[in-house]
Amino acid sequence: MKENETIVEMITRFTNIVYGLEVLGKTYKEFEKVMKILRSLPSKWHTKVIAIQEVKNLTKLPMEELIGSLMTDEINLAKKLQEDEDKNKKSIDLKATTKEEEEVEEEK
Repeated sequence: MKENETIVEMITRFTNIVYGLEVLGKTYKEFEKVMKILRSLPSKWHTKVIAIQEVKNLTKLPMEELIGSLMTDEINLAKKLQEDEDKNKKSIDLKATTKEEEEVEEEK
């Protein structure tokens, strides 16, 4: 998976390759597909991969469930990044003044 590629793009590319291989006679078990997807994820997904491996029975994990889990995580991550950006944009600049400056302003 390319670093800036989304899960949907990666899965689409993966599915096209797998279907192309099936046409040529090479088939993969569901478990093999799941493992290939997990291995292809970039390092920023390492924590999620470990969590899936520890919690799920990978021999019985449907590819659709894996994809759904990855897509949900990607959406949540995007929302968090957007919220962080919005918080940074909403910062307020305050100007400090001295008593002398306030008195000068009041005299005007």
